[in-house]
Amino acid sequence: MDGISLEFVLMLGYAISLGFIALLLELVARHAHRRSLASSTAGFTYHPDRDIWSCPRDQHLFPIISDSAKGVAVYRAPASACNSCRSKAACTDSDHGREIEKRDLNGLEYGMKRFHRVMSITLLVLASLMLFVELFREGSFFARVILIAVLMLFCMIVQRLCTNLAQWNARRTPL
Repeated sequence: MDGISLEFVLMLGYAISLGFIALLLELVARHAHRRSLASSTAGFTYHPDRDIWSCPRDQHLFPIISDSAKGVAVYRAPASACNSCRSKAACTDSDHGREIEKRDLNGLEYGMKRFHRVMSITLLVLASLMLFVELFREGSFFARVILIAVLMLFCMIVQRLCTNLAQWNARRTPL
């Protein structure tokens, strides 16, 4: 490795580790988001063709409130069906029937997902900035080729993450 300094290797390792941390943050945020959404509807199945939910005991939850301005829809099962169900204690404590609230991209879960996305982008931009500065400091051709390759990879990832973030923000409905 003639012509490549220890400082270059350490800086490249640090920049790549920031990239891995951003990737790990994306994976953990995606997993937490899926678990959060799944926990409130565990065992229930949504039927988009009929716009209803069905519970594990095959009772249907029908839409009772739909507010597109706030991006929320509330579904409820008939109270008589829930109150006579053997699984009521495990499902709901309401005497009015089990409810499921379906939210669009303005919910807390989506806000956290956007926050983690911005953190990932910030880490990748910081790593890219370090690579860009090192590109002008480094004199070795081989080192510059490595820097350009990693920098291009990070820029493509940042561009993709920013595009997804812009799409989320475009789908937001005003409160």
